[in-house]
Amino acid sequence: MNKILDFYRLQETDGLYLFWLKEILVATVIFAVFWGLSRLLRYLLVTWGPRFTSFTSTDLDDRILLRITPPASLLVVFAGLYYAVRSLPLPDKVQLAVSGAIFVVNIIIFTNIAYRATDELLNWYASRLAEKDRGGLDRQLIPLLEKIITIFLIGTALIITLKHFNYDILSLVTALGIGSLAIGMAAKDTLANMISGFTLMIDRPFRIGDRIQLTSGQWGDVEDIGLRSTKIKTVDNTLLIIPNSDLCNTTLVNMAFPDVRSKGRINVGIAYGSDVTRVKQLLVEIALEVPEVLKDPAPEAFFVSFGDSALNMSLFFWVDDYTKVFPVTDKISTLICDRFRERGIEIPYPTRTVLLEKEG
Repeated sequence: MNKILDFYRLQETDGLYLFWLKEILVATVIFAVFWGLSRLLRYLLVTWGPRFTSFTSTDLDDRILLRITPPASLLVVFAGLYYAVRSLPLPDKVQLAVSGAIFVVNIIIFTNIAYRATDELLNWYASRLAEKDRGGLDRQLIPLLEKIITIFLIGTALIITLKHFNYDILSLVTALGIGSLAIGMAAKDTLANMISGFTLMIDRPFRIGDRIQLTSGQWGDVEDIGLRSTKIKTVDNTLLIIPNSDLCNTTLVNMAFPDVRSKGRINVGIAYGSDVTRVKQLLVEIALEVPEVLKDPAPEAFFVSFGDSALNMSLFFWVDDYTKVFPVTDKISTLICDRFRERGIEIPYPTRTVLLEKEG
């Protein structure tokens, strides 16, 4: 009787051994197939991929292909490992723990692939943007886009992972929505400045380095355009920090647009009885004596109006850079004083004649 029981136990043990051997063999075959597919994918991406991308006019696809090839082949390997583990008749808790861990690794690899592709796309776009726009838009916009895309990819990966483990995503999204609404109400001014900063980066009313003038009369060179505020360096070497929402809702003058050339104006009065035509010619000749004054457009002088004590004249001139307007104005004004004195042209000052009548 004992021999018979031993025989059946041996048969049962052999059957269990064969069963596990068969399951392990199937899992091994599944993993081997996916490993072979990963080798094939790597070969195709490394050997044949560049041949297809050579037909395009840019190197963007070549750069993306080079970045995603290692993690793509690794993703296929771990996908095979995931399905191999899922094919094994493991206990539910062990199956859930092992396959879940491998699933998380797959999500991380897939997210890394998506990040590498978008990173190359943004770098390529930044280089093209830097060639077309010298205002530093690539240094302002691209980091912001990178942060937004990174947050989106991480959030998507987290949601997929939680969904895999049967967590209630709807309640999580609802909680995040309510939390975002509360934060938005508490920080509405900060959010308004951030949205305005993003608008300034896209709309481009001015660029870094441009000289702008505000409606308040303050003016200076734009040093930085941030998410919350814009920094302007004034001519007296102080830093003016203005919230972006204020800049979006105000009128300003961009002295560097459409180009950096700028027009200067000098007003001068001459005495009544002076030769207006000769004075206009002299003003133009004086402006042309200054090397920084452009010959095209040429300087112009005009008789503007009759003043109380003088004939009002205006001289207009152009310089190749708006930063030269004040120094050139100083040079021309000095020459006007010298030339008028040499030619006997009087620059009058206001006078008043008082007549006293004697009574009786």
